[in-house]
Amino acid sequence: MKTIKGPGIFLAQFAGDTAPFDTLDGLAGWAAALGYKGVQVPTGPGALLDLEKAADSVDYAQEFAGTLADHGLVVTELSTHLQGQLVAVHPAYDTLFDGFAPAAVRGRPQARQEWAVNQLILAARVSRNLGLTAHATFSGALAWPYMYPWPQRPAGLVEEAFAELARRWHPILAAFDAAGVDLCFELHPGEDLFDGATFERFLAQVGQHPRATILYDPSHFVLQQLDYLAFIDRYHSRIRAFHVKDAEFRPDGRVGVYGGYLPWVERPGRFRSLGDGQVDFGAVFAKLARYDYPGWAVLEWECALKHPEDGAREGAPFIRDHIIRVTERAFDDFAASGVDTARNRALLGLG
Repeated sequence: MKTIKGPGIFLAQFAGDTAPFDTLDGLAGWAAALGYKGVQVPTGPGALLDLEKAADSVDYAQEFAGTLADHGLVVTELSTHLQGQLVAVHPAYDTLFDGFAPAAVRGRPQARQEWAVNQLILAARVSRNLGLTAHATFSGALAWPYMYPWPQRPAGLVEEAFAELARRWHPILAAFDAAGVDLCFELHPGEDLFDGATFERFLAQVGQHPRATILYDPSHFVLQQLDYLAFIDRYHSRIRAFHVKDAEFRPDGRVGVYGGYLPWVERPGRFRSLGDGQVDFGAVFAKLARYDYPGWAVLEWECALKHPEDGAREGAPFIRDHIIRVTERAFDDFAASGVDTARNRALLGLG
């Protein structure tokens, strides 16, 4: 069995314009002081890491890693959540998602998609240059507007959407395979890959590609009312990244899963800081340990109530205390009596 690595923290929700959150060195010192051992690093325009430069220069990539190492930190994974979303965008969302792309490709969906695909391919090379084995992303969405349709979806619509999604991801999966890195899709409402059934549909379209894997985040399953523990039993062989994020779902006579267009703080389903929601993390960590999950436990902070710095401060010890240092021997080894084939046959009445 493997002991899960951690605690890690996703920097996307903390990077900002004021110290210590405005530089890599400042963020690294802050995270290390809280007790984190690794950081998941967002990428994209204006981000902490220049993907193009890091893809072409191993020295630059190692310098980036060295800044973290000076604080006792490592990179857990790189993230292309924003760029991954732009690999597949339904036209209804063109204007909103343009904000995730550089100005040069805004208002030009084809150019924006090409830019996003190139970003993912660069991320594969950078991950290899950093010695990483997993990468976090989103799938994008073509079918999502038809998730709960009226009028009914025409026959073949979903099949065509997933066939096109697979066509767009095939070259990216090939790049990650060449780099020796797993591509971990965060299953998330708003993406075409948002639960087990949609992930299976995608896998079928990409020929069960070995690099098509899962970023497991139980909070999204709480909000969908999906059994997040049974999910691990079913898909553990594909889980290669893990966001430790809490959530709660408290429906009433007025509103349920869909949220009624209410702000997050008023929804029955909302994200919470670790320990403040309903996720049974003791069971989650136990199942991941049982199935030899090989990666990191990374805090993703998103809470409608608590201050982010308090969530980050509480998150490191929460994760540390849930990581199970797996045993190297069975608890009853002390009573072992050795192997004796003849005796075993006698005990079974086989003489």
